[in-house]
Amino acid sequence: MIKFTPILLALLYGIAMYRFSAWRTAQQLDQQSTELMDPKLREMSTRLARALDLERVKVHIYEIDPVNGLAAPDGRIFITRGFYRKFQNGEVTAEELASVIAHELGHVALGHSRRRMIDFSGQNALRTALVMVLSRFIPGVGGWIANMLTTLLAARLSRGDEYEADEYAAALLTKAGIGTGPQKSLFEKLQALTASGGNGAPAWLLSHPKTAERIAAIEKLEAKWGT
Repeated sequence: MIKFTPILLALLYGIAMYRFSAWRTAQQLDQQSTELMDPKLREMSTRLARALDLERVKVHIYEIDPVNGLAAPDGRIFITRGFYRKFQNGEVTAEELASVIAHELGHVALGHSRRRMIDFSGQNALRTALVMVLSRFIPGVGGWIANMLTTLLAARLSRGDEYEADEYAAALLTKAGIGTGPQKSLFEKLQALTASGGNGAPAWLLSHPKTAERIAAIEKLEAKWGT
């Protein structure tokens, strides 16, 4: 029983982390967001809603500076204030931001948002268990190995989700009459917009696929669909 104690403790830790992370995320989003009211962007979200046979797609502005879009575990869609400023400054178009909204809708529809919260907690639990076990046999470097293994696992899971959400967005944008052009042009801009392109790290360590690979995947879909 004693030898299984680290694993049991890690599982309990994972459950506690999941509940706390879900609560903290909801609190932060509630306190730091407002509904997006921009007429051009609301027109884009309306087109997406019609393509989904929904009355509306509600989008919020999350009051933080980093350029990003996100889907909350409860299904809400957010564009950061930093991303919205890029639109206001003319650095991205309404159609390109619509591609972000479509991508985040993909994360919701495919269950990624809720699963990512679970994955995050599970990875913390796995990291804790590995640290406990490996540190017994490899003192000093056991913790480093545990962190590396869980980081690789998280990156691989995240990249898979991104490809799936890209495909969902491409289909939705096509159905909405917006097309995949803005999706691809935004990919080409994102590295400069985020100022965190990650070119110094190997592709398998990045949480998002490389730009060229994402564009190539969409072009394969276009060829398949004949668009």
